[in-house]
Amino acid sequence: MAKQKKRVYTFVIFLLFIIYFLVAARPVPLETILVPGWISPLESGVSVVLDKNLHVSEQLLPFTLGSRFGYVDSAGKFAINKIISKNIYLDENMWTEFTAEPSSIEINNISGEPVIKIDNARGYPVLLDNRVFILGSDQNSLSEIGADGKILWTYEFGAPLTCIDAAAGLVLTGSLDGIIEILDSNGKRIYYFDPGGSRYNIIYGCAISHNGSRLGIICGVDSQRFLFLERLGNNDSEYRIVYHEFLESGFRRPVRISFIDEDRRIVFERDGGIGCYNIKSRRSINIPLEGKITAIDNSGDQGLLFFITSHPQQNNELIGIKLPQDKKFSFLKTNAQDTVFLRAPFKSADVYLGRTGSMLIAGGGTTLISFNLEDK
Repeated sequence: MAKQKKRVYTFVIFLLFIIYFLVAARPVPLETILVPGWISPLESGVSVVLDKNLHVSEQLLPFTLGSRFGYVDSAGKFAINKIISKNIYLDENMWTEFTAEPSSIEINNISGEPVIKIDNARGYPVLLDNRVFILGSDQNSLSEIGADGKILWTYEFGAPLTCIDAAAGLVLTGSLDGIIEILDSNGKRIYYFDPGGSRYNIIYGCAISHNGSRLGIICGVDSQRFLFLERLGNNDSEYRIVYHEFLESGFRRPVRISFIDEDRRIVFERDGGIGCYNIKSRRSINIPLEGKITAIDNSGDQGLLFFITSHPQQNNELIGIKLPQDKKFSFLKTNAQDTVFLRAPFKSADVYLGRTGSMLIAGGGTTLISFNLEDK
């Protein structure tokens, strides 16, 4: 009988072990690493390939680094690599150089060919969403320019603009008097909003999603707030606040804010770090970061986000953040320091950061270097 009981106990223990193994076992999590690809010195314009298996595409990234600007492809070859001699404005497909008070402005494509000439500009160029705008010299008017260089429409604001974004044929603006406005493709105002709620109502940052249905706003001083708005049904001219958050100590300067991860999240600067709002879970987390954010990867592809922070004496740090998944997002504490998976210090007076797919391009001094993102 004793031997039989012993066999039963042994079988039960073995069975429990198997059940535990099947239920509790988890695969070893993959780690994201950066594999060096190439180095391209800006002064020589010649790239040195570090990884012979690097996949080459025709995607071009605009860059400004030190005294140079231009466009670079994923193989480290330059479409344009020029010395900065004037003010510049670069978009993904267009760029321009202009003086402090330009009488005329020439818009060029990424091959360096002039495509639009604007006479009697009376303002400064803004290139957004493959569209060309002129911000009036007093910053309280905005005009769109057609392919022939002529003004398509002009809109006058009640105060100087502090931020602007464009997508889906819409233009989102914020102004010094704390007003948010949206203009349609004909320059007609279709939305007007005064967020209020602060001692000084100023708009410090604004972003519109790719389909125009969502807005992200940083507004006010004492207290500064992050607002997330969504369009009401099919009504193009009505948005409602679905989330707001007080940001404690705020900034008295323009604030970076953008939709990332195919418009599934919004990231924004906040005192002492970065804020990340998950649209599906309706939750926001604060990721503490030391130093001043000087560059940001606006894609958020593959659930990864990169920053460069600057510190005294030209010390910088490349930081990688693994964005929490939707299921885990709502369970995270407000401070999500454990989302940081990469810290790479370097020293440089000037920095650059760009990304296309699984390739990250960083810059310091007069050199660009690429990395492939791999899971191992």
